[in-house]
Amino acid sequence: MAARDATLMYLRPVRFVDTPVGLADGGALRLAGGMLWFAAYEVTDRAGLRMTVPVERFDDWVATSPPDRADRARQLHRRITAPRPSLTVGERVLRFDQPQVMAILNVTPDSFSDGGAHVGDPAGAAAAGVAMAAAGAALIDLGGESTRPGAATVWEGDEIARVVPVVERLAAAGVAVSVDTRKAAVMEAALAAGAHVVNDVAALAYDPRALGVVAASGCPVVLMHSPAPAQGPHAGDGYGDPLLDVFDWLEARVETVVAGGVDRAKIVVDPGIGFGKALSDNLALVNGLALFHGLGCPVSLGASRKRIIGALSNEAPADQRLGGSVALALAGVDRGAQIVRVHDVAETVQAIRVWRGLRDAALVAR
Repeated sequence: MAARDATLMYLRPVRFVDTPVGLADGGALRLAGGMLWFAAYEVTDRAGLRMTVPVERFDDWVATSPPDRADRARQLHRRITAPRPSLTVGERVLRFDQPQVMAILNVTPDSFSDGGAHVGDPAGAAAAGVAMAAAGAALIDLGGESTRPGAATVWEGDEIARVVPVVERLAAAGVAVSVDTRKAAVMEAALAAGAHVVNDVAALAYDPRALGVVAASGCPVVLMHSPAPAQGPHAGDGYGDPLLDVFDWLEARVETVVAGGVDRAKIVVDPGIGFGKALSDNLALVNGLALFHGLGCPVSLGASRKRIIGALSNEAPADQRLGGSVALALAGVDRGAQIVRVHDVAETVQAIRVWRGLRDAALVAR
């Protein structure tokens, strides 16, 4: 497989700066059309290469590289620096020149964090979703099947019965909705009811019909990494290098989904924090998140209330992980995440607004 080639090269934006003002021409580049600027690339491969190339020297460095590496470097560079196209979600436009919040809304009895809160109460669930949108969430992510470790698979008919009445109410209220599901039938039913986005923890690789459904609908899709999606979201047997392995997997998956008829401009990628990954893997993925801009797609980070927080905070239970959730969300946007998927909307939105205020001030201070 080409993605396992020891000589295959990767570029990760590093040396983030407050502003390009005052730097030499080409001394800093804008990351994916967002609010971050970086001054260098970390260049790596699987054969042990690790070097830092300042962006003002990038063209010279590429010119001295072997042709295959030069082509790869130029491709990654174009993807990293290209602004991400906005997504149309119903009557709204989701722009990626600043971070966006995706709110988690579960209608399951067994979610690890808020299971049972809205089971059998579509009106209450929809009211909670409307409140999240009013608090600043750009997208409400509705799930009818728990993906926590050990959760039972839900029959698609039950999943449809859980999510469709909520989708209908949210769509009627003008709220942008994504449906969090692995199953083509649930995707079809939710989209027909007014959902705008599919968010699949299996990256359209669990249900053989899923790719066709998304391609035919023309809707945006979030492709999340899990090691063995056909076996379940928490399968897998570990990583050689979690950051590069996940990048390779997502790169191959994006190409497969594009070949299947989905517009690349409508694909969002998610490294899948907590799905088939150890604590060290999750930490490496968050720290190295900027690498995923080399895929040329908006990057989503979903770490809210997850096990990574409990592992680092004396096993705090899921409902006591607000501080860690906000910290991870900010770590994500500091590395260029365009979407953060969270339970605690108001607190995260407030934190990101303060983050944006600091970024705005830094850009004009010199």
